[in-house]
Amino acid sequence: MERTLTADAVNKIGETILLKGWVDTRRDHGKIIFIDLRDRTGIVQVVGTKELLGSLRPEFAVAIEGTVKKRPEKMVNAKIPSGAVEVAVKSSAVIAEAAQLPFDMGVKDLPVELPILLDNRSLTLKHKKIQKIFQVQATLADEFRKASYALSCTEIFIPTIAAGATEGGAEVFKVDYYGHTAFMTQSPQLYKQIMVGVYERVFTIAKAYRAEPSVTTRHLSESTQMDIEIGFIESFEELLDAIEFVGTSMVREASIKHADILSEFNVETPLVPHKVPRLKLREAQQIITERTGRDVSKENDLNPEDEREICLWAKEKHASDFVTITHYPTKKRAFYTMPDPKDPEYSLSYDLLFRGLEILSGSQRIHNYDQLVAKMKEKGVNPENFGMYLMAFRYGMPEEGGFSFGLERLTMKLLELGNVREASLFPRDMERVDERLS
Repeated sequence: MERTLTADAVNKIGETILLKGWVDTRRDHGKIIFIDLRDRTGIVQVVGTKELLGSLRPEFAVAIEGTVKKRPEKMVNAKIPSGAVEVAVKSSAVIAEAAQLPFDMGVKDLPVELPILLDNRSLTLKHKKIQKIFQVQATLADEFRKASYALSCTEIFIPTIAAGATEGGAEVFKVDYYGHTAFMTQSPQLYKQIMVGVYERVFTIAKAYRAEPSVTTRHLSESTQMDIEIGFIESFEELLDAIEFVGTSMVREASIKHADILSEFNVETPLVPHKVPRLKLREAQQIITERTGRDVSKENDLNPEDEREICLWAKEKHASDFVTITHYPTKKRAFYTMPDPKDPEYSLSYDLLFRGLEILSGSQRIHNYDQLVAKMKEKGVNPENFGMYLMAFRYGMPEEGGFSFGLERLTMKLLELGNVREASLFPRDMERVDERLS
């Protein structure tokens, strides 16, 4: 018999069907057992005797044959698509048994701390609410691709082992590469810039690695970056338009498609404005000082408290959960960042903040070969380690710029999760590579 998915059971009332999936929950009522059977499309209730279902426990993988019956009106479960039917079991077979669960997976929220959730990741990812985090994440990535195509970008796939450190800093993972030293890429940056010289507009979804000695709720050692790079730009503002278009499109569409999940997570629908407010860093710092009394005018960046405060301002004054901050000090940005010709102390750079957190960073790039080499030397970066990268600029690199979203960070803020590790399937940090290092 051909398998029927649980979502299709409602269309087969009176028919005998074959279901395959996992036992989600089990409820014993005397001699009768009720099981919620889970597959990739959802859940359906099956009902049978102890002789047929008595050995089954949560997370057993099973095959069940039964007849689809319409539930009595008062027994309809309106919360699930298959709630109007149940399957009366004729036979069942165990495909694979499951060990005794370490905690109850049938509750709405798992009552365990994050480290324990991660220690049992292969199991806890099966929990319905945790699954929904990554359904939202998949939609965000899909909407990023759609927005990239709308900007006429070509998708590229870049390596994760590089000859040099992308940002020129010390926070890199070194790799013994056949007796030579190589590095895990800190971002797709150098490769996507090279590809601007090929396709003009490109995007990629790639892993990035940062050996930052920090354990915070917003940092990972391995993250998923969604990057775009655009050539032949007409102005700095064109880049700002692009980041805001992509960022707001992703959040708006994911919020519409997963309104039920946002509701389950008790999250407000994001305020997505027609026009995202824009501030230069110094303007943002002045607003923060006026609102809080804290003098942050000498800082070269926004700290987490500053990011939250300026996002509150954007929400109150512009009904926006987004705000774009531009013109960070040139000395604090990477070597490829273009200084503002009108004020070279500041750069043509930007961050996009969402709900109190930076979810994107980027800039217009230096596209002139000689200027780029000079800036590398000024920053203490050896041009000899970037031969392939610099080659692209010797052969006609146009004015260009780009940006990078952090997928886990964006997922975290859209669902208002407490820790970015909750938004990573298998998070890597100072304390964990699958299992706790300690």
